[in-house]
Amino acid sequence: MALYAIGDLHLHFQSELKAREQLKGRLWKNHEEKFQKNCAKLLTAEDTLILAGDHSWGRNLEECEQDFAYIEALPGRKILTRGNHDMFWDAAKTERLNERFEGRLSFLQNNYFPYGDWAIVGTKGFTFEGPFYLNRRGQIVGWDEAAEERAKKLVARELERLRVSFEAAKADGYDKFIMILHYPPTSILERESGFTRMAKEYGASQVIYGHCHGETRFFDSLQGEVDGITYRLVSGDFLRWRPEKILD
Repeated sequence: MALYAIGDLHLHFQSELKAREQLKGRLWKNHEEKFQKNCAKLLTAEDTLILAGDHSWGRNLEECEQDFAYIEALPGRKILTRGNHDMFWDAAKTERLNERFEGRLSFLQNNYFPYGDWAIVGTKGFTFEGPFYLNRRGQIVGWDEAAEERAKKLVARELERLRVSFEAAKADGYDKFIMILHYPPTSILERESGFTRMAKEYGASQVIYGHCHGETRFFDSLQGEVDGITYRLVSGDFLRWRPEKILD
C-alpha cells in the first residue's frame, strides 16, 4: 500500500477546443496516455492517488463525464482536491459530490480522509499572482496592491476551510497530517504564509501542491524541507506525468 500524488491533469475529452488554446508544448502532447501508462506501471488497487486540483476543463458535471470515467479507471483509491479551473465544483457541492461518486472518488473540502494512521487534509488554497511590475532587468519593482488586497480575502477564506479540515481530523484522534493544496503555499513574494504557519501549527509532515506550470513557474514556491516540513510540487508537467510517491 502506498500514497501517490499528482495534480493538474486538465482533462478535456469533452472540451478539446479550450484545451488546445491553453495546453501547449511537447510535455502536453498525449499527456493523458502517458499518465495512464505510468499509473498502470506504478499503482495497484491497494494504493491511494491524490489528485491536487484542475481535473477537467468541463464547465459542469455533464461536460466532465468522460474525464471522470478516465479518473475512475485509474488504479487504486482516488482523492480529489479543488483547483481553480474546476468549474463543476464549488465548496457547497462537496457533500453531494461525495454522495454521487461514493465508492469511486473522494472529494476533499471541509473534511478529511484517512490513510492508515495519517489524515489527509486540504483545501484549494490561494496565493497572490500579480500583476507584478518589472524593470528592464526583469526584477519585481511593484505590484497591483488592490489585487493583493482582494487576494488576502480569498486566502483568509481558504485558511478557514483548511482549519475545518484539520480540526475534523484532530477531533477523530489523528495527529499525523499530510496537507494538500492546489495553489502553492506561498507567493513569489513570500517565504512563509498563513498556509505554512498552519502546517507548522498542526505539525503537518508534508505539504503537497500543484498549479505551477511551465519551467518558468516550477520554482515559484517552496520545495524540499523547510522548518521540518517537506514541500512538494506535483503538477503533472513538472512530474512528467509520473505520480510522486508520498508515503509507503
